Amino acid sequence: MKLIDIHKQFNTADECLDYLEALRWPKGVCCIACGSVRVSRITREKKGKNQRTRIYQCLEKECKHQFSPTAGTIFHDSHLPLEKWFFAIAIICEAKKGVSACQMQRHLGINYRTAWHLCHRIREAMKQDDLVLDAEAVEADETYVGGRLNRPYRHGRFRRKPNDIVLGMVERDGGRLKLVPIADTKSSIIQPQLEKHISQHVGTIYTDGHPIYVFAVKEKWPGKHKTIDHTKTYGIGDVYTNTIENAFSLFKRGVYGTFHKVSKKHLRRYCDEFSYRFNRRKMQPELFAETTKNLLHGERLPYKKLTA
Repeated sequence: MKLIDIHKQFNTADECLDYLEALRWPKGVCCIACGSVRVSRITREKKGKNQRTRIYQCLEKECKHQFSPTAGTIFHDSHLPLEKWFFAIAIICEAKKGVSACQMQRHLGINYRTAWHLCHRIREAMKQDDLVLDAEAVEADETYVGGRLNRPYRHGRFRRKPNDIVLGMVERDGGRLKLVPIADTKSSIIQPQLEKHISQHVGTIYTDGHPIYVFAVKEKWPGKHKTIDHTKTYGIGDVYTNTIENAFSLFKRGVYGTFHKVSKKHLRRYCDEFSYRFNRRKMQPELFAETTKNLLHGERLPYKKLTA
């Protein structure tokens, strides 16, 4: 959904609540305590301390629970207006290379701490732990993100020592992507991630010539592994890893160009964000609705937990 459409469709809190209700209760409002559809809407004619404009009450005698459309969701008791929430979701969904917290702060007119927390809560809703790649051809490779200057080479040049490693797996021919932070490039670390996110029925797995992939792949996918030696060439026929390299390029442009520096503690969320957006690049109209629905039904990410 485009930003101009967000402004037109969700210009007031009531319009936002109507949208959340439709996502949360597609068959009609029901009680969040007992599940009954016998509910009534409470309207307030006089303004009081309670500023909530929409309250429902269950009509069952044993329940009579009062609730709002945002009760029990990430939007409940948020001091940020729903209109700004929706703008933030749309901005992150449409930003191909991500949006920094400073930029979000300027767009929404909020403080940096709120913008930073807001961005991470939206990224948490983009988590895809159960994603399994099952295309005919899948490429896998690892890359290094960030780093610091280490001892100098000869002639006064420095080399950069990477400190964060990301394992990437992607389906060929416009398929899906999964980026996973890993602690080290050891077969014992890479193998569980490959087995978790690549189906056993995949046709062929393509990697570079690093020996770790030989040990990581041979047990679950015997005879389905092909490698390319990058010291000699980048590809021979259909044996190449250019698809995952292109995905890494997009991810790094976001890390270095937009965020500049990514903490190892939060790297998983940035990987989830880029994977989630990459996998839905051809379904932009549905991207906003799906992300908002994940926020409605997903777990909260408190600020204390985020900074712990």
